[in-house]
Amino acid sequence: MAKQAEFTMRLEPELLEEFLAEADVAHSPASRVVRELMREYVQRQREAREYKAFLQDKVDASRRSKEAGVGLSNAEVEAQVRRSMSAG
Repeated sequence: MAKQAEFTMRLEPELLEEFLAEADVAHSPASRVVRELMREYVQRQREAREYKAFLQDKVDASRRSKEAGVGLSNAEVEAQVRRSMSAG
């Protein structure tokens, strides 16, 4: 991947100093560490978005099944759980 973009940011001098020192201890250029952090952030954000969509699909499917008379309400599920726990 060609390195064509520059990214400028403002941060506290102490944070920069600590970051550069840690990157140096790890024998890793600061720019590489920042790229890795950015990639990890992008991946976490994508995963969070995908998980949110997955959950929304589950909620939507549950609502559709309930509207079709197939599913159970939350109260009905909780009642079933209470009955099964008291029977055990």
